[in-house]
Amino acid sequence: MVVKSEPQETSTQAIWRVLESLRNYRLISLGALMSVLLLTIANALTPQLFRWGIDQGIVKRDLQIVIYSAAWMVVAAIARGVFNFGQSYLAESVSQGVAYDLRNKIFSKIQNLSFSYHDQAQTSQLLTRVTSDIEQIRTFIGTSLIQVIGGILTLVVIAILLLVMNWRLALISLTAVPITAWLMTRFVIRNSKFFRQVQEQLSNLNAVLQENLIGIRVVKAFVRESVEKSRYTSLNNELVTANMKTILAIRNTFPFIFLLSNLVTLAVFAYGGALVVNNRFSIGELVAFNSYLVLIFQPILLIGFAAPAIAGAAVSATRVYEVVDATVDIRERADAIAFDTCGGRITFENVSFRYPGATTEALKDVSFETKPKELIAVLGMTGSGKSTIMNLIPRFYDVTKGAVRIDGRDVRDFTLKSLRRHIGIVFQETTLFSGTIRENIAYAKPDAPLEQVIEVAKTAQIHDFIASLPDGYETIVGERGVGLSGGQKQRVAIARTLLTDYSILILDDSTSAVDAKTATEIQAALDEMMRRKACVTFVVAQRITTVKNADRILLIDKGQLVAQGTHEELMQTSPLYGAILESQVKRAVNS
Repeated sequence: MVVKSEPQETSTQAIWRVLESLRNYRLISLGALMSVLLLTIANALTPQLFRWGIDQGIVKRDLQIVIYSAAWMVVAAIARGVFNFGQSYLAESVSQGVAYDLRNKIFSKIQNLSFSYHDQAQTSQLLTRVTSDIEQIRTFIGTSLIQVIGGILTLVVIAILLLVMNWRLALISLTAVPITAWLMTRFVIRNSKFFRQVQEQLSNLNAVLQENLIGIRVVKAFVRESVEKSRYTSLNNELVTANMKTILAIRNTFPFIFLLSNLVTLAVFAYGGALVVNNRFSIGELVAFNSYLVLIFQPILLIGFAAPAIAGAAVSATRVYEVVDATVDIRERADAIAFDTCGGRITFENVSFRYPGATTEALKDVSFETKPKELIAVLGMTGSGKSTIMNLIPRFYDVTKGAVRIDGRDVRDFTLKSLRRHIGIVFQETTLFSGTIRENIAYAKPDAPLEQVIEVAKTAQIHDFIASLPDGYETIVGERGVGLSGGQKQRVAIARTLLTDYSILILDDSTSAVDAKTATEIQAALDEMMRRKACVTFVVAQRITTVKNADRILLIDKGQLVAQGTHEELMQTSPLYGAILESQVKRAVNS
């Protein structure tokens, strides 16, 4: 799912917002409209040239008039070609610009959305909005919109010409216009839900594809290829079914439009032929009138064919603006100040926190305060709330109750950029980007010289491994770090964090994928750097051996701070701490 903005916008409002974005391309849009207008005029003049050539040339056997009319028809044909190319090229230029702006806008918004949004949003849904939905909007502006505008202009111009030529015959012809308009309006209103279903089914299909691309090793390891293929095929069938509903909707509308156009043509031929026989209408005028019938039904049909694209674009625009308008939970205060110095006193004052959509609190009335240069270990069972505590310091989430303070100031008083720039954090889940190992380590500091990169790599106990690779630090990391072990990825992530200008350091279970010996070596190498550079350091861990040398250990259980103290103090005062230590010792002996 994707979290929706409130209040949710209607498809009509969303498509109007897309049209308003054309203001950014006024000159190109004006050029496209002028091309459409000139093309309409060229199309309208052609039947009159036919009438002139027939009535004044062929009927009166005047070869010179025939030649003149033919020459002007060639000029009109060239003009139609030029103006048709102009409208298509300029409309496509505008559509590409709007799509470019929307892609940048939605990507920028995704970057600024809070963790709480991404916790609930499906990646596949976001991908579909950035790709398929924006492409639908681009097609609407580049093709469908110009068809509709050109169609309306043609209808107006041709209707005026028909009324001037013969108002009775014109009324017979123009009766088809309101009937067709009513059919197309009903089509759009009744079937917009089908176009939304198509986009939603496409998102579901993309979700399965994405999961399988990411987890292909798991699929193969558990021999689940056939099951995943069946799941994908089932969703693919649902997508085809949704698409077929739109085809059926088109089938139930457009045959009536085609039948109506044929009946009108027959009526015009019959009535117009009678007028010619009675010498009240010339043959040239009848030919011109029938040519105008083609011109008047062509835009109606183009508008009709554009209707599904418009309906689809309206749905896509709604889905895109749902993301663009999504609420950003973590906002800066108007008077926020820069966070530039850290004394090392971080205070949790009766902090409670509940994740958006959750029914229970992840943290309950947690209070503690750190001292300068202190190494704080946060220990607890899986799901106890250790990582949640760490996520509140850089304001990935805001507290539900209470306050988190740095040197007496609420973290909400600081600008987000300055706060997060001075907090170095290694997440529990390691994410690497495509590129070289050096680029991954220097991700937050791209201009860092190689010497600094090597220094932090040594601290993270990953330098020797990198140096053993044929391309060293220029080795290309596979997508999501494929090609590196879990422990190697964690150590690269540690090096990446150590290279930043952090004042507060948070290591969130950052050595969970590393063996105990390497974890001890990393901890020893980090110890000096942490105490020298960081004003305070937090180490989140499940292994007591990793944190027993900490200045203080915070023991978390079911969202509550149940004990704190040194390793020796907790051994004597906390039954839970003793139980955790005993279980880990038994596990180590058994392994």
